[in-house]
Amino acid sequence: MANMKPSVVLVYILTILFNTGNATRSRSFSKFPAILVFGDSTVDSGNNNEIDTLFKANFRPYGRRYPGHTPTGRFSDGRLITDFLASILKIKNAVPPFLKPDLSDHEIATGVSFASSGSGYDNATNDVFQVISFPKQIDMFRNYTARLRRIVGEQKAKKIIGAALVVISTGTNDISTLRMDNNDTGYQDFLLNKVQFFTRQLYDLGCRSMIVAGLPPIGCLPIQMTTKQQPPSHRRCLHNQNLYSRSYNQKLARMLPLVQAKLSGSKIAYADIYEPLMDMIHHPQKYGFEETNKGCCGTGFVEMGPLCNPTTPTCRHPSRCMFWDAVHPSQSTYRYLTKYVEKKVLPKFV
Repeated sequence: MANMKPSVVLVYILTILFNTGNATRSRSFSKFPAILVFGDSTVDSGNNNEIDTLFKANFRPYGRRYPGHTPTGRFSDGRLITDFLASILKIKNAVPPFLKPDLSDHEIATGVSFASSGSGYDNATNDVFQVISFPKQIDMFRNYTARLRRIVGEQKAKKIIGAALVVISTGTNDISTLRMDNNDTGYQDFLLNKVQFFTRQLYDLGCRSMIVAGLPPIGCLPIQMTTKQQPPSHRRCLHNQNLYSRSYNQKLARMLPLVQAKLSGSKIAYADIYEPLMDMIHHPQKYGFEETNKGCCGTGFVEMGPLCNPTTPTCRHPSRCMFWDAVHPSQSTYRYLTKYVEKKVLPKFV
């Protein structure tokens, strides 16, 4: 080593650093044996297909860009952020819904989604839309755990759940009302208490690694702009509603480390989706977007769920639209959000 030329030494050192970096990256990508998902339509891969509710997306044109052009119940033209995450983490290419009738043992062992479109932290939200509440999603998780134990045994099931990545994405349905305009910060605190309660429940059931997503810029959702009767040529994000989202997110980001400190051995990370979405709105050209204030389905102003159906015309290029329908992001948007999570959130678990 002492007789090696400086250039050779440099190459040697860089090779070691490169290989070490790759090894770390490989370990981080293979760390999670399963992914477990809770929340609303941003992460529901089809549970609402199996319940009596109007909040369904198991018909065309939903799924237009999903493999096989198949409508699966996902409120998007293709895959969701949790599908992309599962792929990045080398778990699987898509996260199936727990209520899928023919759910296989392998799908159970590598994780599922318990999410329900239209749901929220507040039971009042779930009662209005007749969807699966968060407490019921946790009950479904208990049933999942029991089946997992039957498949792989008690000890391995405990290990899988303890090492699984848990993703929680909800809250938008709770507060997309006049509460935002009235600056009802007390309701924010009510929801944050729910977040604490549910994360503690999941911890008590064996979960240790959790990502909790913040709110999007709710005032930029096409349907929200429509409710303010903005003319098509002058549609703008609703400033007060976005301020409300930001205020909630700031509280959530401050709270989660405090929750983690109380739960020994846990890692609970905040996922900021507000800022990357706002960047897409302010700089659409960076992402190849041509439309950011209306959806691809129908007029893009009001269509979602049953109003976005096989008879509804759609835009020619969904990949150029930030929103698929009047509420939900397109597959392209979810892909960009996943890249942000991969860069900013996943390293916290290494």
